[in-house]
Amino acid sequence: MTVSDASARVRGNLRFAEPMSRHTVWGIGGSADRFFEPADAEDLSAFLSSLADEEPVLVIGLGSNLLVRDGGIRGTVIATSAGLSGLRVAQPCTLRAAAGAACPKVARFSVRRQLSGGEFLAGIPGTMGGALAMNAGAFGGETWEIVESVETIDRRGRRRRRGRGDFEVGYRQVGGAPGEWFLSADLRLSHDPSGEGAGTVKSLLRLRAQTQPVGTRNCGSVFRNPPGDFAARLIEACGLKGASVGRALVSPKHANFIVNAGGASAGDVEELMALIVDRVGSEFGVRLEPEVRIVGEGPDGN
Repeated sequence: MTVSDASARVRGNLRFAEPMSRHTVWGIGGSADRFFEPADAEDLSAFLSSLADEEPVLVIGLGSNLLVRDGGIRGTVIATSAGLSGLRVAQPCTLRAAAGAACPKVARFSVRRQLSGGEFLAGIPGTMGGALAMNAGAFGGETWEIVESVETIDRRGRRRRRGRGDFEVGYRQVGGAPGEWFLSADLRLSHDPSGEGAGTVKSLLRLRAQTQPVGTRNCGSVFRNPPGDFAARLIEACGLKGASVGRALVSPKHANFIVNAGGASAGDVEELMALIVDRVGSEFGVRLEPEVRIVGEGPDGN
């Protein structure tokens, strides 16, 4: 079945030639051939099961860790942040968070229900699905430290419940269950009737605002921290704070953030990233690896 035929069978929102600049926090990116926002997990399952095997699929959340190239994306993009964002207490001290739920929202929800252990999620500017996929972390905490189990979905719309042991988890990387995307996670937290969690979340958000360029168009950390060091320290030591290519700018506030200063292209960002990698490599002998995911085609179709 074609994607056009599939639109008659789903309840969500299917659009064509959708500018991805509307769906990335950088505000950058060419158009996706097709863009689908499922109404819920059942709707997503029906949509996936109707796709042709050769149809390329990319699943995104808020687009916070994503650089879409200027030539756009061939195939279908599925966005989870609208219809797959539910939160509920599944069992005492277990919070079930859907893949499209924003991580700061998960942190606030948990402390309001006197659950502790997920406060660090307030510092992750993305959704739970992205946090699960890359073991995102902030303020000394990492996502998979609190994961008890997950639900996944595959290309044919089949859903599975998987335990923590089904995945190989490392620093900013997660392996296991190839060909499946995260639908939700059960987070094992602890009961905390003290009410201190809300204050912790507020403190972490204040710290984030003080140290990161909050309020600008940025994707979060651009590079992974190399072993035993910090990408931001190395970039700053190279004198690259404030460096720019086109309208892409290394944040003067935090050197591991690249800001769209208004009208930046994906090409500007990639060129600036390459400059940073070359400079840090030549001065410190360290090869910085991207934390941001780069997808799509360049303006020449490659």
